Amino acid sequence: MIDRAILEKAAEVIASAESIALACHIGPDGDALGSMLGLGIAAENAGKKVVASFGTPFALPSSLAFLPTTLLIPPQDFPADPPIMIVFDAGSLDRLGELAGNASRAGTTIVIDHHVTNEGFGDIAVVDAEAAATGELVAYLLQVLGWPLTPEIATCLHTALVTDTGRFSYGNTRPSTLMLAAGLVAAGAQPPEISRHIYEEAPFGYLKAAGAALSSAELDEEKRLVTAVITQADLNEAGIDWGDIDNLINTVRLAVEADVAVLAKVHADGKVKLSLRSRGATDVGSLAVEMGGGGHRLAAGVTYVGDVKDALDEVRKRIEDFR
Repeated sequence: MIDRAILEKAAEVIASAESIALACHIGPDGDALGSMLGLGIAAENAGKKVVASFGTPFALPSSLAFLPTTLLIPPQDFPADPPIMIVFDAGSLDRLGELAGNASRAGTTIVIDHHVTNEGFGDIAVVDAEAAATGELVAYLLQVLGWPLTPEIATCLHTALVTDTGRFSYGNTRPSTLMLAAGLVAAGAQPPEISRHIYEEAPFGYLKAAGAALSSAELDEEKRLVTAVITQADLNEAGIDWGDIDNLINTVRLAVEADVAVLAKVHADGKVKLSLRSRGATDVGSLAVEMGGGGHRLAAGVTYVGDVKDALDEVRKRIEDFR
């Protein structure tokens, strides 16, 4: 549990601010975006001037388009040296992309995060690796601030919880997580609607792209590792974007023979972005750190510069060290 003194320190700075600039990590997921927008809407309701953004590419996953996004501005319009900047769900400064410089120049930078690999940047670190989601920490911060939950805020924070707990099925789901979720539902969040948008809708092209990725799947029974590859060309042919395949790793990880699943996304610039998931026996977060990435024990990511085969070989070579 996060130290209440830290929450009170962050709340004091936020409460006294006239304007607040918010940023989350590049390629935001439900936790990053939901946390940022949840606090942003609450701050605006409290009379603050608020802007929010994330680094290039400035594009929302279609599955999160249902969230209220009126606070979002392109990164090029973000204040160059904001008096107060709050960073969400980013374990290191470089996860902010071009907005890292803005955070470095900010008068006060508050970091709200739950990654065990967090590097401890910023002036005030509201960081708790035991929290199920960054959205959980935002909810506690709102309680300290005394800012009320509206249905919009509850929807944002419930989205954060749902996505980072795998619909409350992952091991990070604690009794307190479920109690918080119940409170958010009572405040107006609609679980069926949130679940439908995130998990039960996709453009038709997703089926085509998923087929291409799954046809590349390989199982290494000795390493208990399943891998699959999807490329920019696959997405182009299917007529969709990277944000449309956020849930594809959940299909790859279904293989019961594997403890670790890896989806390798080969981008047009040659970078390979690895999404790693573990059933529990392997600490993929620490593995990712060794490869220059980060994340949690059961879910992590790495950006690899080089050939996709080399990237997967690197995972295969290191995997036994983290069991």
